[in-house]
Amino acid sequence: MTRLTFGVSIAVPEPHGTLLREMRASFGDQLAETIPSHVTLLPPHEIDDHELDEVCARLDKAASIVPSFRMRLRGTDTFRPVSPVVYVTVNAGYVATEVLAGQLRQAIRAPRAEFPFHPHVTVAHHLDDASLDRANDTLCDYECEFRVNEFALYLHDPRAGWEPQRWFGLAP
Repeated sequence: MTRLTFGVSIAVPEPHGTLLREMRASFGDQLAETIPSHVTLLPPHEIDDHELDEVCARLDKAASIVPSFRMRLRGTDTFRPVSPVVYVTVNAGYVATEVLAGQLRQAIRAPRAEFPFHPHVTVAHHLDDASLDRANDTLCDYECEFRVNEFALYLHDPRAGWEPQRWFGLAP
């Protein structure tokens, strides 16, 4: 039996996803190489490989009852001093993202989260304060808007990082 690590996220569409990933790398964050730009809906979970089809079926069912929505990313914030993270904020679509994440947690019977849910796009993580400050200052005026019509289940590969495996469409 093989163990899989999966996560569920909204991919930041192009060209915004690549731009934010390149910016993350420019701040010195090595995770930019293996983590696409995204808004996390379900953090990493481990399952046995034979459970993947059931998880996907549950995600598909949950997706079918949540309508698509507009998301705007605008400006930056940080989780410091609790966690050394700078992120781009979800300025519009925040509540819809919370609802979607709640539906998905319920669908897969996820354990209670360690921290309250806070949708965001990480652009700097585990860096020194000067690099985190630079990320915060560089992207403070960043803004983009897009429609969220789907989310993806990502599997973690130890060498390649997080790779999307299955997409789930939201209700029209």
